[in-house]
Amino acid sequence: MEIDVVMLTGDNERTAKAIADEIGISSVHAGVLPGEKAAHIKRLQSRNKVVAMVGDGINDSPALAQSDVGIAIGRGSDIAIEAAGVVLVRDDLMDVVVAMDLSRKTVRRIYFNFIWATIYNLIGIPIAAGVLIPVH
Repeated sequence: MEIDVVMLTGDNERTAKAIADEIGISSVHAGVLPGEKAAHIKRLQSRNKVVAMVGDGINDSPALAQSDVGIAIGRGSDIAIEAAGVVLVRDDLMDVVVAMDLSRKTVRRIYFNFIWATIYNLIGIPIAAGVLIPVH
């Protein structure tokens, strides 16, 4: 699964670039207003991208609500937490990676259980209905 990471921040360009360089983000948009964040997410969605947004403040709330998956930092504003679908308890951005990994594993388990239940029922229901009982 290809993941494109984009930093949308209200911070100044210099600060944003320094942080992006440190953590390996190549696409940076600095000085972005709250409404512009939501508009940027809409543009990505119009290109059939699934967008996850991580934010912690009131300014991030419109973008969190617009995104397909809104992820709020647990110590963020109440409005951001309310707008998000996922809330990280700690202030560690690595928890986003952990949450995505957990999500993938959960979906895989759901598919596995669905397939197993279907096979079980395809075999078990006819047996319970008496298909193996000889007819005289």
